[in-house]
Formats: sequence, structure tokens, C-alpha cells
Amino acid sequence: MARNGTGSTGGKKNGAGQFFLATLLLWLVSVVFEIVFNLRNELLWVICGGCFFQLMNWVVRSWISRDPLFVNTSVSLLHSIVTSASVVFILLNQCLAKGLDEMFDHSELVGGTWKWAYPALCFSCGYFAYDQWDMLQYRLYSGLIPSILVHHLVLLVCFTLALYRNVTINYLILTLICEMHSIFLHVRKLRRMAGIRDSNTALVKLEWVLNWTTFVFARCIPHILITVKLIKDAHKFGKGVELPLALSGMTGMNILNVGLGLDLFHAFRRERSTKRNQENINHRNHGE
Repeated sequence: MARNGTGSTGGKKNGAGQFFLATLLLWLVSVVFEIVFNLRNELLWVICGGCFFQLMNWVVRSWISRDPLFVNTSVSLLHSIVTSASVVFILLNQCLAKGLDEMFDHSELVGGTWKWAYPALCFSCGYFAYDQWDMLQYRLYSGLIPSILVHHLVLLVCFTLALYRNVTINYLILTLICEMHSIFLHVRKLRRMAGIRDSNTALVKLEWVLNWTTFVFARCIPHILITVKLIKDAHKFGKGVELPLALSGMTGMNILNVGLGLDLFHAFRRERSTKRNQENINHRNHGE
């Protein structure tokens, strides 16, 4: 999950929290119903994902810090690392087994399911449910209509519908490549929360290089290519909701990427400005 570096704690009381809590409970009832009454045991990976990240939340809170925002960001970093490694493993495994041409064939992306793709998507779905709950519990959102809660709700709906119908699983796995960039967003946020803000250090410079590189090559380009592929293969889809849902989802992701890029640019410019100001102060002090 991507967040900007200005996350806030303690959103003002409004109906947003109650609404998103209600939708989260309805989602949970739906998943449990599928598992218990429709015997969809493969969906247990969703529950496992949610429980695993809740357990990691408890570990961080008990042993490292009790600050809700620090705990939430730390668990989000873990999710990004685990998901990135899983996606890379799945893609490499399929590339070696089938080759790129067969991997990215329309029928394979829409109707097929790569090995380990289904449980990996379930596990991430469980994380987004956990994260929604954590942000609601500790009020880690702001605004009348919190964008981060809307983002998670949309992902839960899209992921869960795909898992129920067992379609577009591979497409959704491809969208999760962006978690490689989320790693460095979370690292930056934790670094600043830890008080490490000196942009002159080699570590911070390397972080910015990796942040921008993964933003372009693991977030923007893959999402644009997926959108182009959907448009190109639009005539191959049936008359169901798959194509409208996929196109609207990718349109939303690309819009969010533009906003995220602007946030990154402003943050980068602020750090550069702070660095120049500090250098000017040091120069004047040295001259005196």
C-alpha cells in the first residue's frame, strides 16, 4: 500500500469511520460465508493474511514502539516486502515454465491462475482488511472522505470479487508489482519518524534514487502497460463486469500514481531546499 509521507493520526469524528467499519464487517461476513457455506477453503488464505499482519502489529507494538502510526507503517513495510518477493517469485516461475508470450496471453491473464498467485492475492487481501481495521481503530486517517480508506475499500471489493469468481487473478498479481515502490515509501516515512532527516547522507541519497527508480519502473510503467493491454484486448472480454471493473480500477490507479508522483516531487524539493538552507547557514557561521 502506498502512503505519502504526511500521514496523520486522529482524524476528526465524522460518519466516515462508521461507514467504512460497516463495509469492513460486511466484507468479513461475506468471506466467512463463502468459506463456511460454500466450502471455499482456498479463501482461508485471506483470514491467514489478516491474522498474520495483526500478529506482526502486536509484535512491533510490544517490542519496538507503541506509536500507532509507526506500528502501522512498519507492518505496511513488511507487507510490501513479502508481496514484492512473492510477485517476483511467481513471475520468474511462470516465465521459466511457460515463457513471456504465453504468460501474457489474454486467456492466461483473465481465465488462468499462475502457480501460487491465488494464495498470494488472498494474503494481500487479508492485509488490506487488517490495515483498514488498524487505521479505523487508531484513527490514522483524516478528511470527510478519507482517500486511504476509499482506496482500501476499492481494493477489497476488486480483489474479493476476483477471488470469488476466480477471474483476472493474474492481472491483479501484476498490479501488485507496485509494492516494490511502496517499500521505499514506507522506509522514507519510518526514517523521518526516527529523526533521520539529513539529506546529505549517502543512505538518504540512495533511498531517493531507489524511490524514484521504483516509482517509474515498478509503479508507473507496469500500470500504464496493464491499462494499454486491457484496452487492446477489450474485444476479447465477455459481456460481464470484468472489463469495466478492470478499466475503472486501473484508471483510478493511474490517477493515484500522478498524485503520488506530485507528492514525491514536492517532498524531494522540500528536502533539497532544507539542505541548501542548512548549507547557507553553515557557510555564514563559518565566515563569521
